[in-house]
Amino acid sequence: MALHDYEPRIARSALHRKEEQVKQVFRDQVAEAAGLLEVVLSAIVLVALLLSIVPLLELMPGLLTHGDSVEVREFLERALDIVIGIEFIKMLAKHSPGSVLEVLLYAIARHMIVGHEDAVQNLVSVGAIALIFIIRKFFFVPSFGHKMPGGDLAPDIKEKEKEEE
Repeated sequence: MALHDYEPRIARSALHRKEEQVKQVFRDQVAEAAGLLEVVLSAIVLVALLLSIVPLLELMPGLLTHGDSVEVREFLERALDIVIGIEFIKMLAKHSPGSVLEVLLYAIARHMIVGHEDAVQNLVSVGAIALIFIIRKFFFVPSFGHKMPGGDLAPDIKEKEKEEE
């Protein structure tokens, strides 16, 4: 084979590498834009949560004077909704499956506390909460979150910190 037979292959290879570099830059920009949108969404949810505290405070005098079950239930519903919203913001900020489990835990607990369900649904909710604790205790792998159940940093996070130093 002559040299001119290899030239098209070399040109195609260089073009392919350049194309892959452009794709990677585009992927990085899309990921950064998605991260920015996530922060904006978190800020909007935070503002909404702050605004939702006002009606919660307005319910408090009624708890002191009347204190009937309807007012207590409404107060608990709103308070637990705010707690779930706070956990949702933390989930967006942390980007860890462990924070997702926390949001699920609070949502199921809210459902059990303020919902008037039958015994079977309550049993399923208790089972779901137990499953979440089992997952956190026994199936919490290092890539699942930043901290292990005992509070120590996950091994892969320790390695990343050593590499950054």
